[in-house]
Amino acid sequence: MYEDKILICKDCGAEFEFTAGEQEFYAEKGFTNEPQRCKPCRSNRKGSRGESSERAPREMFEAVCASCGTTCKVPFQPRDERPVFCSDCFAARR
Repeated sequence: MYEDKILICKDCGAEFEFTAGEQEFYAEKGFTNEPQRCKPCRSNRKGSRGESSERAPREMFEAVCASCGTTCKVPFQPRDERPVFCSDCFAARR
């Protein structure tokens, strides 16, 4: 049913093969678009996502746990009307 196709990578311009097996896999997963990048360029993009040095470190805020009263740090600005829980008490409530 499927035949191997030769596609052009949109990043490096190299030709790469989109095999019949890969096409069948894409169809099974419901993907409607053909791949636009060769395997080396896809790998480079995936590897560069996790190493983004542009992302600023997350700002943490001090809070007092509403359950046990210990001081903890949370990644959001606490508000007086909402209780804040340390990670242990939060996990125990789940």
